[in-house]
Amino acid sequence: MFTRKQKHLYLKFFSMFSVVRGYNILIVVIAQYLASIYIFASDKPLKQVLFDVNLLMLVLATGAVIAGGYIINNFYDSEKDLINRPNKTMLDKLVSQNTKLSFYFVLNFSAVVMASYVSFKPVLFFSFYIFAIWFYSHKLKKRPIVGNIVSAILTLTPFFVIFVYYYNFKSVILVHATFLFLIIFIRELTKDLENIKGDLTLNYRTVPIVYGEKMSKKIISFLVIATLFPVYFLITRFDIGQMYLYFYMCEILLIIYLVLLWRSSTKTQYLWLHNILKFIIVAGVFSILLIDIDLVLNRIL
Repeated sequence: MFTRKQKHLYLKFFSMFSVVRGYNILIVVIAQYLASIYIFASDKPLKQVLFDVNLLMLVLATGAVIAGGYIINNFYDSEKDLINRPNKTMLDKLVSQNTKLSFYFVLNFSAVVMASYVSFKPVLFFSFYIFAIWFYSHKLKKRPIVGNIVSAILTLTPFFVIFVYYYNFKSVILVHATFLFLIIFIRELTKDLENIKGDLTLNYRTVPIVYGEKMSKKIISFLVIATLFPVYFLITRFDIGQMYLYFYMCEILLIIYLVLLWRSSTKTQYLWLHNILKFIIVAGVFSILLIDIDLVLNRIL
């Protein structure tokens, strides 16, 4: 049996884990390593990639900055989240705002220190990344379209730092990034539909509030159709192994998503649509293994 003090500490731990969305950070870490092994540094021995201390520092720094980003986002959105996500907000409030902000500065400072281990360029990169996340949370998030685009770019940024580290300028990387950007952009617009009640109450100028739900659905529909282009090029122009199965699955799910989108009008229905997109993103991380199933086994030796 746990004592009252131990229970209180565990609850605070889970509260902070909820605030920084530790599960999302874990997915990003896995994605960075899989992308490094299969895409960015596919010509290097597996051990060299896995035991690269510089890569580890960049991945840890990225995780720290993302965690800090969730904290500052939670700070600015606390009132809105109380309306849109009351249960999660009650858990998040077990840790005081002062503690969250202190942890925010510790995480960002740690990220800069870890980046400095690699070189001065990553220090500049992560300093700008930290500022960009704060500026988005403080100013840009409430602006329609612009906020959605910036959010999608910031979500892709962790892969950009690995891309620059390996200095591997392959066109297939750009096409992969385009597909992922479109999916994240669609997710951001779907979240706006899902959170319309809280956004309207606190005067957030999101797309469905400024232009209406119907216009939001039209924009999303256009973006879903746009995903066909990078998928076509990835399947027909590049060697992606068995990963083509993932892209076929994505388009089937996006068709289902589009049909349900035009039939949806409640928060619960939009939440289901959001979950479809989250599944596509998470499945995409692990589907990188399909590029060459034997690649890891061959490179271990």
